[in-house]
Amino acid sequence: MTEQLKQTAIIVGVELQNQKDFAYSMEELRSLADANAIEVVGELSQKAERINPSHYIGTGKLEELRALAEGLGTEVIIFNDELSPSQIRNLEAGLERTVIDRTILILDIFAERAKTREAQLQVEVARLQYMLPRLVGLRASLGRQGGGSGLKNRGAGETKLELDRRRIEERITALQAELEKLVARRQVQRKQRKKNEVPVVCLVGYTNTGKSSLMNALLDKFNPQTDKHVFVKNMLFATLETSVRSIDMPNNKSFLLTDTVGFVSQLPHHLVKAFRSTLEEVTEAELLIHVVDYAHEDYEKLISVTESTLEDLGADHIPTIFAFNKCDLTEHRYPQVERDRVYMSVQEKAGLDELVELVRSHIFKDYMECEILIPFSEGRLVAYFNEHAHVHETNYEAEGTRLKLECKTSDFEKYRNDFVVL
Repeated sequence: MTEQLKQTAIIVGVELQNQKDFAYSMEELRSLADANAIEVVGELSQKAERINPSHYIGTGKLEELRALAEGLGTEVIIFNDELSPSQIRNLEAGLERTVIDRTILILDIFAERAKTREAQLQVEVARLQYMLPRLVGLRASLGRQGGGSGLKNRGAGETKLELDRRRIEERITALQAELEKLVARRQVQRKQRKKNEVPVVCLVGYTNTGKSSLMNALLDKFNPQTDKHVFVKNMLFATLETSVRSIDMPNNKSFLLTDTVGFVSQLPHHLVKAFRSTLEEVTEAELLIHVVDYAHEDYEKLISVTESTLEDLGADHIPTIFAFNKCDLTEHRYPQVERDRVYMSVQEKAGLDELVELVRSHIFKDYMECEILIPFSEGRLVAYFNEHAHVHETNYEAEGTRLKLECKTSDFEKYRNDFVVL
C-alpha cells in the first residue's frame, strides 16, 4: 500500500474542437487519480479535430510525452478518455510505461469502495466486461491494479492475465446470475414499499456533494433514536450502496429517503449498466432532491452532469427540488428558499426545516383538511385516523367522536359513508 501511495503519474487529454468542458474534465481526472492514491506530477494536452485512432495523440506529442515521463521519472500515464485495446497496446509499446485510461481509474475506485456483496458483484462484472476486449496489452496496467483493488483476488488483478476469453465470459455469466437474485430481492422490497403507499424521495447529485451527510442530518432531526446512519467521508464515491431510510415527521407523515451512488462525467457505460439495478431506485421515486455543492467553482457543470445522467436513466421527468449545500463556504445567504431551491448548510444543520417543508409540499399534495363526526360504532376509524392522519383536535360528543384533522383524500373517500362530515 505504501508503494501505491508514492505512485506518480502524468495526465493526458485531447481537446476537441468546440469542447467547452475540457479544462474541467482534466481537473476531474486529477481528482479521480487522487482518489486512487496517485499523485499527478505532470500534464500534457493536445488540441485536435479528432482522437488519433492508433495512439490517441499524434506522434509528435507521443515523443514529447515520453520525454516528459523520463524527465519526471514517472511510470504511469493516465488518459482522459476510454482507450481502445489497440491504443493501449500501441501506447504501452511506444512509451514503455503503464497506461491507464479514465474508465479503468473509475472502475478501480469503485472496486476499492464496494462494501456490499451487490456492489462488489456489480463492479466486478463491469471490470471484466471492460477487460474482455483488452486482454492483450493490459499486462502492466492490470498488474498495477491487482495490488490496489478492493476486491483483492476476486477482482481483475494479475491472476486474470492468463485467463482466456471463455473463462472470463463464464465468470461474467456466473456473477450476473448471482446479481439477478439480489436484484429480484430489491424489486420485491420496492413493490412492498409501493403497496404500503409510503412516498419515496431520492437524493441524487454529483459525487461528494453531501448527499449522505444530508441523509444523516435528517435522520438526526426526525429519528434521533436511530442507529442507521450511512457512511460519510469527504472523498469521491464514498457511497456505492443504495441506502433507504424512513424519515418520520411529527404529524404522522413519513417518507422513505434513498441515498444513491454519486455521478461523475463520462461515467463508464459498463458501470452504468452494472449499477442499473441500484440506479433504478431513482426512476421509482416520486421526488428527487438534487444535492449541489454550491461552493464548487464549477457547480453548474456538476448540475448538468447529474441531469444528463438522469436523462440516460430515464428519470428526467421526475419532479426535482435543489438543495444548494455548503453555503457556509460561500457569500450566499442561507437558509433561504427560492421556488424549488433551498440554500443550506448540512454541516451547520441550517436549512433542514425549509428543505423538508418543500418536500412536504411536493409529496403530500393529496391531503385535505376536514372536520368529521365518527359514530361510536365505528370506533376503529378513530384509531385509524390517529395513526394515519394528523389529528388537530378531538372532542367526544353524544353522537360520537368529533375530529378536526388533515388526512389523505383517498382515506376520506374510502370511509366517506362511515362518518358525518361537519
